[in-house]
Amino acid sequence: MSKTAFVFPGQGAQAVGMGKDAYEAFESSRAIFEQADEALGFKLSDIIFNGPEDELKQTANTQPALLTVSVALLQALEGRGLKADYVAGHSLGEYSALVAAGVLSFADAVRTVRARGQFMEQAVPGGQGAMAAVLGAERGVLAELCAKISEEGNTVELANVNCPGQIVVSGSAAGVQAVVERGKEEAGAKRVIPLEVSGPFHSSLMKPAAEKLSGVLTEVSMSDAAVPVVANVTAAPVTEAATIRNLLVEQVYSPVLWEDSIRYLAQQGVDTFVEIGSGTVLAGLIKKIDKNLRVISVNSITALETL
Repeated sequence: MSKTAFVFPGQGAQAVGMGKDAYEAFESSRAIFEQADEALGFKLSDIIFNGPEDELKQTANTQPALLTVSVALLQALEGRGLKADYVAGHSLGEYSALVAAGVLSFADAVRTVRARGQFMEQAVPGGQGAMAAVLGAERGVLAELCAKISEEGNTVELANVNCPGQIVVSGSAAGVQAVVERGKEEAGAKRVIPLEVSGPFHSSLMKPAAEKLSGVLTEVSMSDAAVPVVANVTAAPVTEAATIRNLLVEQVYSPVLWEDSIRYLAQQGVDTFVEIGSGTVLAGLIKKIDKNLRVISVNSITALETL
């Protein structure tokens, strides 16, 4: 029997003006932007719609902005009666998935990801951490190279296992630079591309941020999930609120197992993935994981009407 998963994008999918058509077209979507502004105490919606881009790209703004746009589009989608059998989100997108599954209220989620972004920015001084996309390397071989470089004194780890041939590494600036220099020869990479990011996300260097986030999450009300959430950390379904809380803390310093998550969902009979939020990043990754899977990107009112 055909099953559907709602999936939600993470950092990197942002664009000035995203979600504005939903804000203008649907009262339910507009209410989400208004809730975000009220919960945060400043006009996040103005940054989302008008920029400037440099301000939107700041992690502490990007994270609540992407969450807000995803949930605003989700409201419009659910207004059409569409439901999911599973939900999942890429890194930050996991919070959108948790709102969709009824685990978190939107107001609590937007405040939490604002704090999460601030903690992640503060965890490592500017210039000391880095990330890079490694194309064409096998996961096991790349993991061995990262372990070797880390043993030499420069931390670098797998951060995002996105799809076959695309893995992001994260760690100290020197550790990531070593992967840039040695990735082709020692891990069989075709290219290693340094990324413009404000910190070494999803690496052990983020543990100070995770500790701070744990304190925030302790105060946040969570319910058991109405539909299974496939967690980044385990690539397995979870519904219990207490387990989800612990996994959100681990997620900050653990790799995002996106390829594994999509393969798990496909094994459960999910053949249709609805990407809800800005851009089409996840659609591209899912097609590289399994070209037979159907992916629909709901990133605008036009896309929603087509659906």
